[in-house]
Amino acid sequence: MQRSIFIVLLLYCFLYGILFREVGGIPYGLFVEGLIIITIIAVIIITPKFDWKIINNDLFFCVLIWLVVSILEVINPAASVLGWIAELRSIALYPFVMVWLGFLIFKTQKDLDLFLMIIIGLSVLAALNGIKQLFFGLTKGEAAFLEANASTHLLWGRLRVFSFYTDAGQFGASQAQVGLIALILAFGKMSGLKRILMLACAGLCIYGMLISGTRGALFALIAGGIVAIILSKNITTIVLGSLLAISFLGILKFTHIGDQNYQIYRLRTALNPEDASLNVRLINQQNLSAFMETMPFGGGLGSLGYNGLLYNSGTYLSTVPPDSLFVKIWAMYGVVGLTIWFSIMMFILGKCCGITWSIQDRELRIKLIALTAGFAGILFCSYGNEVLNTMPTAIVVYLSWVFIYLGPKLEAQKKNIIRIKNPSLN
Repeated sequence: MQRSIFIVLLLYCFLYGILFREVGGIPYGLFVEGLIIITIIAVIIITPKFDWKIINNDLFFCVLIWLVVSILEVINPAASVLGWIAELRSIALYPFVMVWLGFLIFKTQKDLDLFLMIIIGLSVLAALNGIKQLFFGLTKGEAAFLEANASTHLLWGRLRVFSFYTDAGQFGASQAQVGLIALILAFGKMSGLKRILMLACAGLCIYGMLISGTRGALFALIAGGIVAIILSKNITTIVLGSLLAISFLGILKFTHIGDQNYQIYRLRTALNPEDASLNVRLINQQNLSAFMETMPFGGGLGSLGYNGLLYNSGTYLSTVPPDSLFVKIWAMYGVVGLTIWFSIMMFILGKCCGITWSIQDRELRIKLIALTAGFAGILFCSYGNEVLNTMPTAIVVYLSWVFIYLGPKLEAQKKNIIRIKNPSLN
């Protein structure tokens, strides 16, 4: 039962934007907490016989440390308690609860395969909806959203596609992440028809990234691709992959091939160091740096962004655009908190790479490479956009961590099954 509820939660994190735009009337994001609470009840009360030792690992303690740091921020006098409560959910509570529940609920390779199927399937659905928005028009709810956010989603008369996600930035980053995952999986062991289908899914998602106009998503592909190439442990793949990546970036940087296509033209501007949008962000960061010199613990949770305007209006931080998750954490937690958060993220990334590197089973290994590369891409992308702490990317990343950490156990399970079926191997 708890597994089914958690799968519903995963589905809901992708799709609740449809309810928000087309139905409205209530804060649908609160149903995420509702499903989490129901799952916890099912885990603790209905089926209490779990191996609680499974959470005795450094990933669980990493998210626990970050939760404790975030809870302590309540004593920060610079921000309101209501802003702290509102921000705590997405920035620290979600990763802790979802990692905890993920370890207790998911046990087998079938769970991993179902997870991959769901995120790829829903991402393809999102890409198709984005294509519909671009070529066939918007629904009533989508049109209302665009009218309210025209300054960021309608540039020079061109639509930045957002599908049923919170915004175009989240849509583009998520499409890049899942597109990369599907592309890597296509190199795994599967039939020719499945490989073609997986490549088609990857192509649709990457096209979804392009039509989102999210330039930072390019770096999710680059960073994630580099991680995947290295983890392949194949010299030929490393050489050829590196040459292809350098050639691709060279074409974008030093040529004008494809400029007649708006999506390619906008993607190319991501490599322009004199881009006006980039310079505005750098100026904002310089101004913030001067302000943060006397605030080593930041302005408190909920001091900027939507919660800043809602609960801390009138302060300087509430006027700072949270274009980057790195900048947002810096502003809320100060340099001390940013250092802790970044250290945790790099530790988790390094550990995920180490686990994936050690897996011998090729079929499982390619899946873990895909998830590790997807996380690396999103982490890098979060330097330019606030995506890692927003649904559905957040739940995909948190559950990716869980499945990667479960990798050695999943590999051992498969070896045991093989031994049972083939006693002569014992």
